[in-house]
Amino acid sequence: MKSSRLPVFFFQILKICPPTTIFLILKRIFLKKENQLCRLKNSDLIKFVKFELKNGLRVLVHEDKSTPMVAVNVLYDVGAKDELPEKTGFAHLFEHLMFGGTVAAPNFDEPLQNAGGDCNAFTNSDLTNFYDILPAENLEIALWLESDRMKSLKINQKSLSTQQKVVVEEFKETCLNEPYGDVWHHLNGMAYQVHPYKWPTIGSVPKHVEDANLEDVKHFYSKFYAPNNAILVIAGNVELEQTKALVEKWFGHIPAGVPTRRSLSQEPEQTAFRQLTKFGKVPMDAIYMAFHMPARDDQNYYTIDLLSDVLSNGQSSRLYRRLLKEQQLVSVIDCYITGNIDPGLLIIEAKPAEGKQLEEVEAAILKEIEILKTELLDERELQKIKNKVESNLVFSEMNVLNKAINLAFYELIGDIDLINTEGERYQQVTAEGIRDAARKILTRENCSVLYYKMASTQDK
Repeated sequence: MKSSRLPVFFFQILKICPPTTIFLILKRIFLKKENQLCRLKNSDLIKFVKFELKNGLRVLVHEDKSTPMVAVNVLYDVGAKDELPEKTGFAHLFEHLMFGGTVAAPNFDEPLQNAGGDCNAFTNSDLTNFYDILPAENLEIALWLESDRMKSLKINQKSLSTQQKVVVEEFKETCLNEPYGDVWHHLNGMAYQVHPYKWPTIGSVPKHVEDANLEDVKHFYSKFYAPNNAILVIAGNVELEQTKALVEKWFGHIPAGVPTRRSLSQEPEQTAFRQLTKFGKVPMDAIYMAFHMPARDDQNYYTIDLLSDVLSNGQSSRLYRRLLKEQQLVSVIDCYITGNIDPGLLIIEAKPAEGKQLEEVEAAILKEIEILKTELLDERELQKIKNKVESNLVFSEMNVLNKAINLAFYELIGDIDLINTEGERYQQVTAEGIRDAARKILTRENCSVLYYKMASTQDK
């Protein structure tokens, strides 16, 4: 699971928003030549126009005449990291509340479905994202609905109570009653001491959402769900000037909110090994190893992303091939990065094979890490990983919805041109860079290890 490739942030929303987009066709647009990928021609670049309304709403329009559809994506610059420690889960709660209707549209879904469209949303620690996909001739319906809930969401005790019950039940179902469901409560809480990434998107405890009152919720809405804290992307079979006029019509009159300024506690460098053992009703033991890594805009981000691929991305990757296929130490092994905007984590997780112990698995993982620190990757292995990344990037841009989501995310992190140049960042990674990154971040003092054991072994 590689959140960095698809800025739909699958890693932190795997329990909150099942993916609904479908790739319409697969087409091959790159060829190998002397083991190098051919670069995209200028005509293949994703073109867009960016402008800003007087109220601060940032708008991007991408025209794609190859589809009869249009995607409308509204990204709000608010996530779980913007919550108070004693009031967590609010961003996720609002993902639900935003579908509760407005004065003009009591049922958000119905007009969209009548227009042949669909909608969904996702939340993570960094942002909240809403999207609609519908026939292009019905674009105005989506703009009406999105603008209406931006300025006049229906927030009353009835809607709040309804969504509180839904969210609390989701917490119980996915975190408390599902095997390994509370892993990120334990792992993030151990890896992060002060940064708000220490609680997961769904919240620290259900009580925070249960105790939310109307005043709390209305304050959160007025603070974050304003045009100057949002990015609107329209991608599909549209005309630029007509789209500009429609955006001004539906969003231009919404007043700007008070500008928000983040003042987050910055996580200090981890200088000592951390370990925690938890017991639960799980089918087998598991180990999770978390290493701190740089933020999304750091120049070493792409190197560490490829480093995670070298360890575990496909059946030919090192951890899979050596620990699972050759040594038969594990039944499951994976390595991935969280892809956070602020400094995130590289995670290695594994479940031992029958008769094997967590300590054996951990030692084998550390051995592979040491090899990575001392031996350079050969060019063939490195290029193979780069080719996989390039294909993932290409596939992520094959329909208008993914392009809309990606454009919004790149605009949020301040580098919109990544929509066309991110592949080049990966191609520039060197074997020496991967070795040096492994030496820097895959260290004992930068590691937090969670042993998640079967409850039946607690007294042994």
